Amino acid sequence: MKRLAVLVFAAFAVFTTLNVYAGPSSTSKPDANPPAAAVQAAAPAPATFDPDKATRAWIDTMSAEARAKSDAYFEGGYWLILWDFVVGLLAAWLMLGTGISKRLRDFNEGLTRFKWLQTAFYAVEYTLFITVVTLPWNFYEGYIREHQYGMSNQDVSAFLGDWVKGLIVGLILGTVVIVVVYAVIRKTPRTWWIWGALVGIVFAVFTIAIGPTYLEPVFNKFYPLADGPLKQHILTMARGNGIPATNVYEFDASKQTKRMSAHVSGLFGTTQISLNDNLINRGSPEEVKAVLGHEMGHYVLHHVFHSIVEFGVLIIVGFAFLKWSFEAVRRRYGGRWGIRDVGDVAGLPLLAAMFSVYFFVLTPVTNTLTRTQEAEADIFGLNTARLPDGFAQAAIHLSEYRKMEPGTLEETVFYDHPSGYHRIHQAMVWKAAHINDPDIVAYDAAHPKIEMPPEPAQN
Repeated sequence: MKRLAVLVFAAFAVFTTLNVYAGPSSTSKPDANPPAAAVQAAAPAPATFDPDKATRAWIDTMSAEARAKSDAYFEGGYWLILWDFVVGLLAAWLMLGTGISKRLRDFNEGLTRFKWLQTAFYAVEYTLFITVVTLPWNFYEGYIREHQYGMSNQDVSAFLGDWVKGLIVGLILGTVVIVVVYAVIRKTPRTWWIWGALVGIVFAVFTIAIGPTYLEPVFNKFYPLADGPLKQHILTMARGNGIPATNVYEFDASKQTKRMSAHVSGLFGTTQISLNDNLINRGSPEEVKAVLGHEMGHYVLHHVFHSIVEFGVLIIVGFAFLKWSFEAVRRRYGGRWGIRDVGDVAGLPLLAAMFSVYFFVLTPVTNTLTRTQEAEADIFGLNTARLPDGFAQAAIHLSEYRKMEPGTLEETVFYDHPSGYHRIHQAMVWKAAHINDPDIVAYDAAHPKIEMPPEPAQN
């Protein structure tokens, strides 16, 4: 889902710092040896099954070294939020302060008299310029740092290949939305912020709808999951929850990452159930079903539409902030930077900078909105898949790059998913409430120990 999200918000490249897609996060090979000690499961009886002890037992399947590495990686990401923001502002200033932006506008005005074509030329030039300027930072963040923490399987050529693909997608989608938004600004100079926001929202919905079918295959090969009991069980869960999918697809994320992921995505007849090959290869069947139950929760609970409404409100408020902040800065520096008015495309870097300021400040808000939906999908997945231990296994795997036990404020500000501790604890609380159900009793009898599934053999 991470890649799809990036592509969706590429539509807002006109209003963000345009940290152009630098390819998917990469990973290295997992630890060859699973934890040495397997922790005994609690006795399957309501009076003796303790969710807190079971949660701790699952967490203890991670070695101290693995937790320290995960904590360091995730905590470093807090600083990346700040530095991404700073790098974006510096790139915007470089275009404005050096006069590059106004010179590009003047050059394009000399090429054609059509405003929309001038805007299109500028959009391409702007995207290319920002991409090249921020490439060193994106290379550090997406390649060097990922390799330092063993999170990347890509070599330099593969990374740059995905980066070029992302650039092409950004050029196409970004140019279209920039041209349309500036046409709206020039047509409605007083209420442009309302109509511009609506254009952005509509374009985001369009990108979500076409993403699974047309955008994601740009980066990964999708193919039907092999027939078998696992596939049939996934389709049975889908049918039981009214999800109109007739197949399950696997995609080759292992060429980029060891992270596990899956999604049930798409709109208007493009619904698709997909899971990456890491989840198939590294996860147990129970873990795969638990993860797919969670993803089905997003679909059944209409989280895409909720997000459109919630983030749509934030976008509209953000455009109102743009209207005020752009004019305030333009009155002071517009003459120096050569910005005539809000309809002048030379002011695009300023719009992008102001929008990035707005969403940087709202980081805790946007994370909380997303984290709330993820928690709801967790509950749905537990009730659908009825595999709390499989869900705990997935949380352990995700905690290879997410800090397991953050503080309350830390989780509120920086986490767009519940922490691993809270996810496992929720699963164990669910298990305690169903400990005498026949399927839970049968599972515990077949799995007397709490342990992670063995990792696949490494070539």
